[in-house]
Amino acid sequence: MNIKEIPGIKHTDSGQFFLLAGPCAIESEEMALKIAEKVVRITDDLKIPYVFKGSYRKANRSRIDSFTGIGDKKALKILRKVSETFDIPTITDFHSAAEAEMTAEYVDILQVPAFLCRQTDILVAAAQTGKVVSIKKGQFLAPEAMIFAIDKVRDSGNKLVMVTDRGTTFGYQDLIVDYRGIPTMKKMDVPVVLDITHSLQQPNQSSGVTGGKPELIETIAKAGIAVGADGLFLETHFDPANAKSDGANMLHLDHLSSLLEKLTAIRSVVKDF
Repeated sequence: MNIKEIPGIKHTDSGQFFLLAGPCAIESEEMALKIAEKVVRITDDLKIPYVFKGSYRKANRSRIDSFTGIGDKKALKILRKVSETFDIPTITDFHSAAEAEMTAEYVDILQVPAFLCRQTDILVAAAQTGKVVSIKKGQFLAPEAMIFAIDKVRDSGNKLVMVTDRGTTFGYQDLIVDYRGIPTMKKMDVPVVLDITHSLQQPNQSSGVTGGKPELIETIAKAGIAVGADGLFLETHFDPANAKSDGANMLHLDHLSSLLEKLTAIRSVVKDF
């Protein structure tokens, strides 16, 4: 697919990478609109094609007392309001085949979580909505294996599919980005996204709360653009320390503009290589 096929996406002729960004989870309408407003302003200035990201529910928390969401329909309606308010596409993850149709009513792109990227019923259900399907590569999978997930969507009658690398398991409590996977997956004729912030997670902490290394966000992002990623995914928040999910590896919203300025400069240099 071509990113121009994402409904409502702007700046697709700028030659820049596209960006999927927003909070880890939808905490309230106010926070979603506040984040979206700032990211839209930045990406419009830099001519970056932009998709707002937010999870309507976090289904894979380490502890049962962790925040999971404000209610599925309530959060999905907020995603729709973001789209309508700023005239931008939206993406959210869903967690079972039964949720695909409901999710597709509110967003433009359905994201298949990394842990679920081999689940045939989920991939087929996403494909059958007719929406763009973004599949995250499992931390446990080789890049070469993603062709089978892609083919499940295509063979279900939907050619609108992209893939996202979010790091590979390295030991028990760390992830590593193998940049060889980006050109490998680009050969599958899909847009390839690098998930910056989740690649810096430190899962399986003894506290039951995932850790992270946000100080390396710029390093990972620069390398991703340099080796040809079509898009970047990152989570951002105006108060990561008090975010209800994944605050340990999110980018502070105040730092987004300077980061994207550097990345667009790199993209301008390498895009014709």
